[in-house]
Amino acid sequence: MEPVDAERARQLSLFRPLGYQRNSCGYCKSDDGSASYYTSSVAVRPEHYGILVDQGWRRSGTLYYKQNLRRSCCPHYTLRLEATAYQSRRDQRKAINRWNKFVLGPEYIRKAARLCPRSREEKKFRKCNFDLLSSVHESEYSHVKRPIDPSTKRALEPAHRFEVNIEADSPSQAKYELFLKYQTTIHKEDLSRWKLKDFSRFLCSGIKRSPATVTKSNESEKKLGSWHQCYRLDGKLIAVAVLDLLPSGVSSVYVFYDPEYEEWEFGKLSALREIAFAQENGYPYYYMGYYIHNCQKMRYKGNFKPQYILDPKSNTWDPLDGELSQKLDTRPYVSLSRDRSSKDGESAPEEPIDGTNEEALSLFKIDMPGVLTLDQVNALNLGNWNLLYHGAFVHFNDLVGWEKMKYDNPQSVKGIVGELAAVLGPDIVKDSAVVLFD
Repeated sequence: MEPVDAERARQLSLFRPLGYQRNSCGYCKSDDGSASYYTSSVAVRPEHYGILVDQGWRRSGTLYYKQNLRRSCCPHYTLRLEATAYQSRRDQRKAINRWNKFVLGPEYIRKAARLCPRSREEKKFRKCNFDLLSSVHESEYSHVKRPIDPSTKRALEPAHRFEVNIEADSPSQAKYELFLKYQTTIHKEDLSRWKLKDFSRFLCSGIKRSPATVTKSNESEKKLGSWHQCYRLDGKLIAVAVLDLLPSGVSSVYVFYDPEYEEWEFGKLSALREIAFAQENGYPYYYMGYYIHNCQKMRYKGNFKPQYILDPKSNTWDPLDGELSQKLDTRPYVSLSRDRSSKDGESAPEEPIDGTNEEALSLFKIDMPGVLTLDQVNALNLGNWNLLYHGAFVHFNDLVGWEKMKYDNPQSVKGIVGELAAVLGPDIVKDSAVVLFD
């Protein structure tokens, strides 16, 4: 590892290992059915998080986690859609067209058709083709045509002024109040559960953002990090899409909206707008978050095609349709790479690890898919990995007794560090530092 000066320190992501844990499942409600490795951080660079997402990681605020799909009741699969290959469905086209008609209003649509008539060729093209970019922008106030109405001598105005802006992921009272309204109405949560600090930690504590502050001189610069896409109708905030913008793509974190507009299917509208945002701004992929095949609330994500699922063992991508979907119909955990390497093409059912508490075992004895083996971690020479200690960077070799410790001892510092390296992978290890004692 190279020496850490001020410039090098800015290039590093920091990780505080929290370890492998079993928890209750929010989907099937089993008490200890979900198993994941956790780490926390307040300083992760977008390019590093992009690598982690492509290895099956997700984040909730400053908490980062990678699920053990082999040992979880409801395996969470990472989805990825190539933005420019998106294929619209009828219900998705219908959703955006309904919203546009609502925003523009019948009077505007009637008068605009008369004052700004489309050519015969344009009408024919629109009838036979769906253009995502023009459709999502059609009702935005900055894109709305406003010809002079001869009867009033004024510019023709739509029924509503609809605006969408990308803003910093900073908290505000308007965002917080909208979030409370959404959580208590849509998810039936108790109002006391969410304080402003909880909301900020959940949706306003993301990965590093660039540019840090948007100005007129840099507003066209490609944005990276955590952002809020804010929807306003007649000046009122009605929806917020929390996005992680990565070199590899647009990652959807969360969407909350005013329940008064529930009929307009903001889940579909926001997804369509995020795909369009990826297309317009050169982000290759669109990540809709985790997909649980046997969860009805999650199945809609597969309707945005063509979707690919990350193979939990090989970290390669397989189309959701066809062979993979058929196998997911019969068993919760599927790794096509594992199936193809087995003799009969089918994976054997997963068995408990000798009835032992997994959390007490070394991660290297659990056989978690997509994680480095003990031999691979030994080859990384983690003695030279950066450790942030009281504001200064040192190497693990500097710790007393480091050489005598073992990576497969989960109670030792070396075991904790070795497990973190195994789940992060070599690309992240070389450009990161560990926080243990601060």
